[in-house]
Amino acid sequence: MNSLDSPDIHYLSAAIGWLELGNWREASEELERITPALSAHPAVSAVRLEICMKAEKWDKAVEIARALIQLHPNEAQFWISHAYATRRMPGGGIAQAKEILDKAEPMFPKVWTIPYNLACYCAQLGRLDECHAWFSKATALDEKTVKRTAIDDPDLKPYWDSTASTLWKRTE
Repeated sequence: MNSLDSPDIHYLSAAIGWLELGNWREASEELERITPALSAHPAVSAVRLEICMKAEKWDKAVEIARALIQLHPNEAQFWISHAYATRRMPGGGIAQAKEILDKAEPMFPKVWTIPYNLACYCAQLGRLDECHAWFSKATALDEKTVKRTAIDDPDLKPYWDSTASTLWKRTE
């Protein structure tokens, strides 16, 4: 695939900047300026995936994530995004998202977000023992970040409600 040259690289950079500012609409407009022959470039597709997720266009996000996984199976974030969008798309759900990350987890044993998300999915599915195992694995990979992320995560509420651990109980 062709590389991105000027002005396309500038449009891509501008789209990323708009995303960082929280404006997916402007980011999308910047991507529309890219030469049509380069619209499927992996870097453009990755930004388009982020735009679709911010815009809650879950079906399109799943489609883009699948394509990116085919091109770059060793990029953990594409697997995570695929699962996230699959959970939210019409006809998708938590069980389907979990299947995606179950496949990805052995490929990325040092990426804490995969076992963390698996813990969330298991909590929502009522599989609390499995949730605990995934949560423990995520915590072992990055304890500080996992604890900071988990304390207010509503997906883990069934887990917190089931545990007697005072470490995780919050006072309301």
